[in-house]
Amino acid sequence: MWPLIRVLALWLGMAFGAAPTPAAASARAPEVFTVRLETSRGVVVLEVHRDWAPHGADRFYDLVRRRYYDGNRFFRVIAGRWAQFGIQGDPREAARWRERAIPDDPRKESNLRGTVAFAFAVPGGRTTQVFVNLGDNADRLDGQGFAPFARVVEGMEAMDALYAGYGEDSGGGIRAGHQEPLFTRGNAYLARAFPRLDYIRRARIIRSAAR
Repeated sequence: MWPLIRVLALWLGMAFGAAPTPAAASARAPEVFTVRLETSRGVVVLEVHRDWAPHGADRFYDLVRRRYYDGNRFFRVIAGRWAQFGIQGDPREAARWRERAIPDDPRKESNLRGTVAFAFAVPGGRTTQVFVNLGDNADRLDGQGFAPFARVVEGMEAMDALYAGYGEDSGGGIRAGHQEPLFTRGNAYLARAFPRLDYIRRARIIRSAAR
């Protein structure tokens, strides 16, 4: 009886257009769209290309529309290499998305200076964290499957100016296993322990075009 009820409930949800949860699907992104990041170092503009990495572009589009990146700290900045962000400052919101992974995209573009890709620890593990390549990292990252979905078209000087003095200490990469305080204590923890971190005031889609 219970399996029948569950099937009926699922059918009713589909029939009446129940909205998918973030775990079920991300909104489909335009083929090309532009995102403006207002950071503590100035404005940075990203141009996203869905054909480079469709799953990554869709997830990024969805998160920007949900204002997920507002208030994010650049918690891992290695001068000349990369700047990483993507853990929401509100621990409740960070927890909602922490395990909601998207399928991997085959890499089409190289990790050259100014490109943007999702960070991950294991295959099928991309969720919300992204990084901007501050230098040419093709030799280091291309073979590991990091798939750029966007590039910086304005404001690279702001990215280069991000505070890098904490290095890996203020969070590190996903694989290092030192991010738990960021997820459980959020921006309150970072503001106290690493007060010089730069951050995104807000992220907004400013232009999109189908092609």
